Amino acid sequence: MRQNLAALLLAALHMTAAHAKQPPNILFILTDQQHAGMLSCAGNPYLKTPALDSLAATGTRFELAYCANPVCMPSRIGMMTGVFPSRVGVETNGKSKARMTPDILENSLGRVFRKGGYETVYGGKVHLPMSLEDIGFKNIEADGREKLAETCAEFLRQPHDRPFLMVASFINPHDICMMAIEDAKHPGNIPGPKALVEAMALPPGMSREKFFADVCPPLPANFEIPAGEPEDILAADTQDFRTHARTKWTDEQWRLYRWAYARLTERADAEIGVVLSALRETGLDQNTVVVFSSDHGDMDAAHRLEHKSVFYEEAVRVPLIVSWKGVTQPGLVDRKHLVSTGQDLIPTLCDFAGLPVPSALKGHSVRALAEGRTPASWRDTVVVENGSSRMVRTARYKYVVYASGARREQLTDLVADPGEMKNLALDPQAAPVLAEHRRLLREWYQQNGETLDSKYVVTGKN
Repeated sequence: MRQNLAALLLAALHMTAAHAKQPPNILFILTDQQHAGMLSCAGNPYLKTPALDSLAATGTRFELAYCANPVCMPSRIGMMTGVFPSRVGVETNGKSKARMTPDILENSLGRVFRKGGYETVYGGKVHLPMSLEDIGFKNIEADGREKLAETCAEFLRQPHDRPFLMVASFINPHDICMMAIEDAKHPGNIPGPKALVEAMALPPGMSREKFFADVCPPLPANFEIPAGEPEDILAADTQDFRTHARTKWTDEQWRLYRWAYARLTERADAEIGVVLSALRETGLDQNTVVVFSSDHGDMDAAHRLEHKSVFYEEAVRVPLIVSWKGVTQPGLVDRKHLVSTGQDLIPTLCDFAGLPVPSALKGHSVRALAEGRTPASWRDTVVVENGSSRMVRTARYKYVVYASGARREQLTDLVADPGEMKNLALDPQAAPVLAEHRRLLREWYQQNGETLDSKYVVTGKN
């Protein structure tokens, strides 16, 4: 018993010495369109994510992490630059004239780490209005599927004479997007992509009746459209397929969609598992900080919606796991602190690497939280943008304001109404809370050096 204890202490000392000797490697794993609840370690019984669960077991999972914008390109701009996408003129995935100024590029993730002596590599989906070289990365793999996993594993197995920052950006479960798109074009016949077709398949040998009776996920508790929902809810994404799904899909179609979404998430988890296995096989896990997140979520049938872009929790709240074996608090779940992946990624990674955070960036490092320590201070609000509205989240409430519409505002008590089924902006008794959150939204933009367009400013009575 004493010998075992002595061996454990010696191993801990060696690990501490290794952490102190050189800056850690950084592995940032990114998926596309995976909401915060799409992890088995988050309590989701309809899928299994063993790779990501293993990461959560050695680190901290943040329950209140929000993307900067629930759409691919603007969200990725936030993570790669630390500034909000509206500052550079990108609020949707459409063709844009992004204002990527030299100072923004200079403070981007890859450039900061390259200047700090790191080897900076990027593989998988990019979806940015600038090149990877512009933000300081060397591209090692364009494919965002199985090939990316193998390429990243090969990179990890190579000798490294300096610390590295590697971004592994996986495409799935994004293929779920195509289910409604293709069904609107070809009702009842969804031709692809291949991963989606495979994900929609019923278990071998199982009848359709048994599948829907015993296996397929049920409709979510918040499946119905909320009372008082703003009529411009889909203004940021006006494509007809969303209305098609919301008004035409049967309950079975919605449930099959949830089934396919879970299978695509499991596919991404398996690919991530290849990378994490290589990290452990090489012993690099002893001195590598691993951060996992997604660019945005997916509505997963909540409120009869699929896809992204809106401000319901399923679209804006993303998974975030921070793990450094032997340093981060194993198995910790933070359900208190509001995190912005768009603002906080660069400061967090710089903190772990011992690099100075660019002074122009307004985000916070979550390192102290991930290590089980209490930070000196933390934010009270987090903001999310899209192409037609703005959102501010506080400890209890979420406030959304739209650029137009008869019902321009939405206020939800997320403690009493976590499914977001009632719009309190229409309740006169909630007027003081509504006014407070209008003010908090304005103040956030002022304090963070961003600009709040006047169309999102509401004053006076509702």
